[in-house]
Amino acid sequence: MAEAVANVARRINAIVEEGSDTLDLSNCKLISFPDGVFKVLMSVSDNIRVVTLADNELKGISSKLFSAFPQMRELDLRGNVITKLPDIVGEMEHLTCINLANNRFSIFPDKLTEIATLERINLEGNVITEIPVEKLTDMPALKWLNVKSNPLDSNTQSALQSPRNFETEC
Repeated sequence: MAEAVANVARRINAIVEEGSDTLDLSNCKLISFPDGVFKVLMSVSDNIRVVTLADNELKGISSKLFSAFPQMRELDLRGNVITKLPDIVGEMEHLTCINLANNRFSIFPDKLTEIATLERINLEGNVITEIPVEKLTDMPALKWLNVKSNPLDSNTQSALQSPRNFETEC
């Protein structure tokens, strides 16, 4: 545990010192996003464009994550145990890419369909059975959707096979 905390502290200090636009806390054995990180990053949070929390043990994501990084373009949450996203995700005006692969989503995070700038959604390796195909079709920027290795029902699979304005991997 102490090693994980020290690792997080080192990475955050490097971001502040370098003025980096990327917050990478992947493989830090996090079970939640530490509130202290928000305080430390307050001076640079508007500059953060990429947030990577991949390969941790996160069970959920606080709405603070989205409000603290209003300029976030990419969010990588793959390899956790997340089952849902907070509603505030739908308010992310700049998000273009979200990676939610290998989590525990059983329901498609519907708020994602409200993000006009979202181009790429990766939900591979979850336990989702239905996808809101019509809502996805209405997303103006969506170019790519990955729903491989999900137990999709036959209606959803059929709907995803139809020609769409975005590429689908299922």
